[in-house]
Amino acid sequence: MTEASPWRDLKAALSASIPAERLIDDPLRTLAYGTDASFYRLIPGLVVRPESEAELQRTLAECRARRLPVTFRAAGTSLSGQAVTDSVLIQFGRGWRDHVVLDDGRAIRLQPGVIGARANQLLAPFGRKIGPDPASIASCMVGGIAANNASGMCCGTAQNSYRTVRDIRVILADGSRLDTADAESVADFRASHGELLAGLERLAAQTRGNEALAEKIRHKYRLKNTTGYALNSLVDFTDGIEILKHLMIGSEGTLGFISAITYDTVVDEPLKAAALAFFPDMGTTCRATIALKQAPVSAVELMDRAALRSVQDQPGMPVVLKTLPEGAAALLIDVRGNAEAELEARMQAVQATLEGIQALEPVTFTREADTYALYWKIRKGLFPAVGAVREIGTTVIIEDVAFPIERLDEGVLALTDIFHRHGYRDAILFGHALEGNLHFVFPQGFEKSGEVGRYQALMDEVAELVGVEYGGSLKAEHGTGRNMAPYVELEWGPDAYALMWEIKALFDPGNLLNPEVILSRNPTLHLENLKPLPEADEIVDKCIECGFCEAVCPSKDLTLTPRQRIVIARELARLEALGASRSAEDETRLATLREDYRYVGDETCAADGLCSTQCPVGINTGDLVRGMRHERAAGTAGVARRIGRHFSGATRVARGGLNAAGAARSLLGTDLMAKASTGARRLSGDRLPQWSPALPRAASIRVLDRVSSGDASRDKVVYLPSCATRIFGADHDDTERRSVMEITLALLDKAGFEVILPEMIGHLCCGMAFQSKGQFEEATHKGRELNRELLVASHNGRYPVLCDTSPCTLQMREHLDERLEMLEPVAFAHDHLLPRLAVTPLDERVAVHVTCSSTRMGLADKFVGLARACAREVVVPAEITCCGFAGDKGFTTPELNASALAGLADQVADCSAGYSNSRTCEIGLTEHGGIPYRSILALLDRASAAP
Repeated sequence: MTEASPWRDLKAALSASIPAERLIDDPLRTLAYGTDASFYRLIPGLVVRPESEAELQRTLAECRARRLPVTFRAAGTSLSGQAVTDSVLIQFGRGWRDHVVLDDGRAIRLQPGVIGARANQLLAPFGRKIGPDPASIASCMVGGIAANNASGMCCGTAQNSYRTVRDIRVILADGSRLDTADAESVADFRASHGELLAGLERLAAQTRGNEALAEKIRHKYRLKNTTGYALNSLVDFTDGIEILKHLMIGSEGTLGFISAITYDTVVDEPLKAAALAFFPDMGTTCRATIALKQAPVSAVELMDRAALRSVQDQPGMPVVLKTLPEGAAALLIDVRGNAEAELEARMQAVQATLEGIQALEPVTFTREADTYALYWKIRKGLFPAVGAVREIGTTVIIEDVAFPIERLDEGVLALTDIFHRHGYRDAILFGHALEGNLHFVFPQGFEKSGEVGRYQALMDEVAELVGVEYGGSLKAEHGTGRNMAPYVELEWGPDAYALMWEIKALFDPGNLLNPEVILSRNPTLHLENLKPLPEADEIVDKCIECGFCEAVCPSKDLTLTPRQRIVIARELARLEALGASRSAEDETRLATLREDYRYVGDETCAADGLCSTQCPVGINTGDLVRGMRHERAAGTAGVARRIGRHFSGATRVARGGLNAAGAARSLLGTDLMAKASTGARRLSGDRLPQWSPALPRAASIRVLDRVSSGDASRDKVVYLPSCATRIFGADHDDTERRSVMEITLALLDKAGFEVILPEMIGHLCCGMAFQSKGQFEEATHKGRELNRELLVASHNGRYPVLCDTSPCTLQMREHLDERLEMLEPVAFAHDHLLPRLAVTPLDERVAVHVTCSSTRMGLADKFVGLARACAREVVVPAEITCCGFAGDKGFTTPELNASALAGLADQVADCSAGYSNSRTCEIGLTEHGGIPYRSILALLDRASAAP
């Protein structure tokens, strides 16, 4: 960036009102934050993160003064390139997550940073949900849902944002603000922007007067359609405010910024059933779809044979998928109801509708939760299935079109023929059949000669087929973006296209809001700025950069997300692969990225693996980061070896440090102790760990000095206290004074178990403490030691092994002998202790933190169920996933823990205590939650008695 850079000038102007940390122009973060789920790459000159409408208005004013284009960005899960720019990117995060439930759940007001699934979580107690239900709802944000008019599996056209928007709050290109829910705001806007409203009303009158155009618009929106602007607003409404409100839906940030939206919600029917119906050919499948259009179904999802083949070898898939004949297809039919009789009647209605239509096997519904989930897993796994097996260096393209449903069978066959003629034999076809909405997914590389031309020829022919010959939609629900902008006029015709340009000119005469998105005069726009996906590491090479992982990442609001870490890893790999051909500029960029990545990519990564639970292809980005740590860890391997070989002594030293810290705390007081620690850490260049008031006492291991009673009649369990619980005792200020070891042993005795303690217990470690730092060799050594001792203690797996710390249990499950039955505290307490104890729920409101390892082991429901058995009310704080303490990062990188737990204290303020299953996590939770956090076993012990 040169001195004359417009971004430097803009940053200087904004720095008077926006803190420097929210004005980002370094090479690493502009690339990372500027990447979305599409196959385009543009690197912004400046990333601005406003936290209020006033800051946003100031940003728009400064950009307007310099004629700098701006692009608004929420989660960046968009697939068509509508969230990338080489100018100013405005990101909306933590400051844009407010929400208000209205009218007993019949409406909800949301800011654009609220994740769609969070909105539904807020509405669940009222039996309601928002209408749009995109497949990415667990990661996409409301701003993107509304700005793209995203729909989804069950939404159709009746419940999308256009149909369910009640009110909207918008900031326009000139900085003006309109809140349609506020009569005073509307009146002021009519006075200040009468010309804009009159222009919209004039366009609406002209459109309604053009019968051919008006009828074409009505036809297009009987289908799913997100190509171009919402021209249906011009025929559906006459008042300028209503037209503006509905034009904003699906405008992809090209007409203004939606700072809040109020949705009319829809009923979320609680009873669900599904059938996976197989048909001999696509024609029969489409005829079944047309018949089901009049049936009481919630969703009908079509999958062609190639789509089913892409998932048939995955674990748990029905065997029948492998035996289907060529040309076969399937429908996933979903039926829902509010009552048993209603659901049963609807299932029978579907059965009656399909009578006489040839199926490969009888169509039967399931209400069994696991099978129901499996059916939807098949459907939702289709897109990533292609991504997981694509050739390295290629991207995955997903497009979505809509045919008039009465011509669906013809359209499917014609579309398949086009793909085959252009050599796309790996393409799969699936979609929301009731709306004639089909997704086609295929791998596409752009590096080889002729590939760009092949792709262009394919898209040209698809556009002509769908948009012209069949009168369908080129974009049914993913938004126009950059990818379909060159084809908008082809689909809509010159009159409608000219109308769209008039709309754009009314709202944004300077063409500064997301230019080249939706409308473009560039016929090859969709072939430019294509994203490179170079080989980087086999762990992450199959990443499709969808961003599904981001919502659960503890560093998402601090530095980078898993997707962004992968983006930078790929850029590093690309630059390194240039070798001797690197230019001086490339050398500088490579050195800068390497240096900056150390903190934002490595040091602030919790490496918790939670990202893998949301990733469509199961990528654990923590493995990538640990691999990078391993490459740098050679110089400290000797230290790790000495610690590992003298582990009992190392834990004694740690307990001694805790005792010393406790003595200093008693002498100095918490305030002075905190100031002294902060100062020492600063002087050390952040090398010294940060002291926390929540730092507990040292644990006493004398409790482990016990021998077996030898009672052969009692059930036996091997108890392995983790090194964390052997070091960290109870919190200084907690009324619960016992260590986790004392609580665990008391519970086991109360439940009548004979406890077996392994030999040399003070020396044992699962190896995770070493593995997380990249010390793989010592981690393996410690794992082997532990494995040997546990096999001896458990009589080669005859007795189960209980570890009191969830992350350690996961580590052992993944690395130790399969004969060992490793149980962590939640599962053991739920399955083995509850049935043996007399439990009386405490009259308390308690909080629960489900650790990332518990989530990965599928124990979240048992965790909450166990807590509910022990307390009157259980709070599971929303949007608090991994705590970010990550072993010792709560001490060495405390800002990660603080960022991950932002907002926790407000959610647990009325709780008596919090409960978890990792002692180190509980330290950070105590500090940032403002209440004591203990082992979940402490809650069970308090609520139970011997039978």
